[in-house]
Amino acid sequence: MDASESAALMSLLRTQPVASLATLHKGAPAVSMVPFALLPDGTGFVIHVSQLATHTQDMLHNPAVALLVTAPLAVGDSPLALPRASLQGQARPYPPDSAGHAQAREAYLAKLPDAEPLFSFGDFSLFIIEPESLRWVAGFGRAMSVVGERMRAVLSGD
Repeated sequence: MDASESAALMSLLRTQPVASLATLHKGAPAVSMVPFALLPDGTGFVIHVSQLATHTQDMLHNPAVALLVTAPLAVGDSPLALPRASLQGQARPYPPDSAGHAQAREAYLAKLPDAEPLFSFGDFSLFIIEPESLRWVAGFGRAMSVVGERMRAVLSGD
């Protein structure tokens, strides 16, 4: 992945406010929508979810998840050319007393300031999705997989 592709990926992840979240629900795939933010060091994606939501219960039972972030589709664009990033990872609760919780909350609210009131709701909590692999589609016929140290370097902005 060259510098311009890395920059395009990071722009997508920093500007798009929502992702599709895939979980396993009673053994079957389920997809929902979640607002998200990237931790500043690129080690994880922060989501703020209700304990009442099916996807939250799914993550507690099976932490294997996937996220899909897409660029907006402009009029006349081919859906096949739509830039998108999909990642697989492990979701874990991030309770208020855990190290890094304040930084995760700050990153989330920096991107999604209107979510501030939800932090006073007792059933909402932070989860971190730690990426294991990432697939970046920069456009039609321009796809690449990024894993390991290279993925961490790209997500941290190095």
